[in-house]
Amino acid sequence: MSTFRYRAADAAGIVSTGLQEADSARHLRGLLRERGLLPLAVEEVSGAGAARRHRGRLNARALYLLTQQWSSLLKAGLNVDAALVALANQAETPAQRDVLSEVRAEVRAGRTLAAALAQHPRSFPPLYVALVRAGEAAGELAEVLSRLADYLADSDALRRKTMEALIYPAMMITVAIAVVAALLVYVVPQVVGVFEHQRQALPLMTRALIGLSHGVKVAGLPLLALLALAVAWWRRAWRGDAFRRRVEVRLLALPVIGKLLCSADTARFASTLAILVRSGVPLLVALEAGKALVQRLPLKDIVDHALREVSAGKALSRSLKRDKGFPPLLVQLIASGEQSGQLPEMLAQAARLEQMTLAHDVAVLTRLLEPAMILLMGGMVLAIVLAILQPVFDINQLLH
Repeated sequence: MSTFRYRAADAAGIVSTGLQEADSARHLRGLLRERGLLPLAVEEVSGAGAARRHRGRLNARALYLLTQQWSSLLKAGLNVDAALVALANQAETPAQRDVLSEVRAEVRAGRTLAAALAQHPRSFPPLYVALVRAGEAAGELAEVLSRLADYLADSDALRRKTMEALIYPAMMITVAIAVVAALLVYVVPQVVGVFEHQRQALPLMTRALIGLSHGVKVAGLPLLALLALAVAWWRRAWRGDAFRRRVEVRLLALPVIGKLLCSADTARFASTLAILVRSGVPLLVALEAGKALVQRLPLKDIVDHALREVSAGKALSRSLKRDKGFPPLLVQLIASGEQSGQLPEMLAQAARLEQMTLAHDVAVLTRLLEPAMILLMGGMVLAIVLAILQPVFDINQLLH
């Protein structure tokens, strides 16, 4: 059976909409007429016909609202199927309704909720699926969704702040590249070409500028093609764990970038553990979910090692401390939580601290990037202007 969205009118002319399963659109129209309704529109939202159409997508805000409402419905006593029906009926857009209806159809077909959500990666990220899977395994789905909604709200706020902070440097880089390219390709050849017919030898800076301008004009397209090939090779090599691990080890060792990457993974890992452990999920299950969400392979290896150590009966803090990677503060807070019996609270505190550290580091980095980009752009333009004007100064000195 497939799920259909319909619009129908009753005898009084009142139009209603809803979702209902049926063997076909014709079958649904017959069911509506049996209920005394006149079908106005019937559209399939799940099944073979819907799979051929463009799948909808939930943005960050819609996903947060959906998760919050979903948790409330489950806490009110509704099962997963009834909650999905209620959420689909009150969805703001047809795309959201389609996604929820397809998820419901897959759940009714025998899939777990996490497996059904995994079929829609554009709407439900791996973090969401992993936490739902852990919540289902522990029987704490409503509580996990509640804490997941809080996490999504905090993550969305941090993402917005980061994007707003990076907009200006990105615009500066784009403008700098465009200005320098325009000067080298169009302005410099016309201005400097006047001095090429002079008997006087051109200064070194001017000759270098002429050579650079000529090189950009002649080799510009081959360089772009070479860059495209390099990007394609990099993307292919990045799929291999060995190459990716070597690169990420070096990235994590860098002073600024490494700290940012580590803070992002640490905040994600600690938040996941805090959500699951506070919801009553066993620590091993929570570690499995946290491992799936860590993006840097060296840190993922540490979590994998800790998972084996914890399964053997060792403390989590000692397992994470054995290999350097995660910040010492996280390990210390986990150790304090294990000793005091307040591990969920300590994990939540560690996640908040790492998120604050990440936001602070990103803000500092962007504040440093802005003047650095201005100085770099001004320096490049100044060098081009000096290379153009230096022959003029030399000619004036000869005339005097």
